[in-house]
Amino acid sequence: MEISKEELILDVLKHEKPYFSDFRTTELADFLNDYPEYSQKVIENLEPHRAVKTLKFLDLKLQKKLIHTLPSNKVAELIQNMHFDDRTALLSELTSESVKKLVLFLPHEDRLETLALLGYPEDSVGRLMNPDYIEVKDHFTVQDALNKIRKLGRTIENINFIYIIDDHEKLIDDINLKELLIAAPDTRLSELSDKKYIALHVTDDQENATSVFRKNNRAVLPVIDDDGILLGIVTIDDMLRVQSEEDTEDIQKMGGTEALDEPYMNTAFFELIKKRAPWLIILFIGEMLTASAMAFFEDEIAKAVILVLFIPLIISSGGNSGSQASTLIIRAMALGEINFEDWWRVMKREILSGLVLGSILGIIGFLRIIIWSSISPIYGEHYILVGLTVGITLLFIVLWGTLCGSMLPIILKKLGFDPATSSAPFVATLVDVTGLVIYFVVASLLLRGTLL
Repeated sequence: MEISKEELILDVLKHEKPYFSDFRTTELADFLNDYPEYSQKVIENLEPHRAVKTLKFLDLKLQKKLIHTLPSNKVAELIQNMHFDDRTALLSELTSESVKKLVLFLPHEDRLETLALLGYPEDSVGRLMNPDYIEVKDHFTVQDALNKIRKLGRTIENINFIYIIDDHEKLIDDINLKELLIAAPDTRLSELSDKKYIALHVTDDQENATSVFRKNNRAVLPVIDDDGILLGIVTIDDMLRVQSEEDTEDIQKMGGTEALDEPYMNTAFFELIKKRAPWLIILFIGEMLTASAMAFFEDEIAKAVILVLFIPLIISSGGNSGSQASTLIIRAMALGEINFEDWWRVMKREILSGLVLGSILGIIGFLRIIIWSSISPIYGEHYILVGLTVGITLLFIVLWGTLCGSMLPIILKKLGFDPATSSAPFVATLVDVTGLVIYFVVASLLLRGTLL
């Protein structure tokens, strides 16, 4: 019978054999996330390099717990062996008191560098930056650059690019390692440089930085300040982590809840209630306006009860069209495909989309009433007018839903809010209320003198 990786790890722990060379880092991390009670023992028995790599893949809550429960010498070992960006990411989640204690484990220069990184705004590129990189001057030869890579490469996280700087530390260009390997050893770096580099600014928003990586298909980018001085590099693994966090946050907000600070299973029950209740209350109050709208048209409903049958159909169609539009636009904005300047182009597309989609649903609704009336007299003698009322209402409400769903995210982004807060439930609630008004206005115009 085949033994699972989890059973093998448990067997190693049971017999106190601190040998984990047969297991990949991600396998160990997955195991510890599932069985956190073994985490301290495993981390203590891992060699420093593997312990640091394993810690990186653990849930944040477990990382913080280990930092506080491991022996001081092991914590010092972990902190000292972490890359700058990983160390900054962990320390930024701890209390100021914990940070003060942990940075004391670092050599003086690393301590100053770490505190400097923590000084950048929380969601800025500076927090992700790694100040370890290989810098060269443009008068270096390819052989000089390769010699420096061989000398420093083991201590540098990423050597895919080297960076040409001037005498004032300003970035001149970055050169791919591949270019060095295929060039003649005596070639000067100035001959390989075209000075057309792509760089991030140290205060750039992390979310915006991900789009720069995506558009330019890069795995690593340099980071500069206002004067063009090279401060560090940011790698794709950090960007993927940021993107994952941002996507999770947006999806949760689009579902009508505040973003969770920790994974779902690690979030306390009452914290979940706290995150979900406010939006539910807001949406509930919004839906109460639906009752107010129906009360306003009480006379019309009393005269033509048949109209009530189509209310669920009407409001759901508007909400669905709005949810579709908002989801498409929010995702396009997240990918950098749309910004505020594109609002008119978006509106034109959504007006046309709303008209076409509304016409399709309107025709289906009209035909459904006509066909059903040939079987049953449920819609009365004025069934054609009822069908026209439903069909025309569907046209207008789908159009209105697509406009609301597409414009709200853009407006919120311009006002400085997160566009994901114009979530599907929010748009659906808004369109529900206004959809009823549209429905009864159309009904009062078409059915006056007959049913009304």
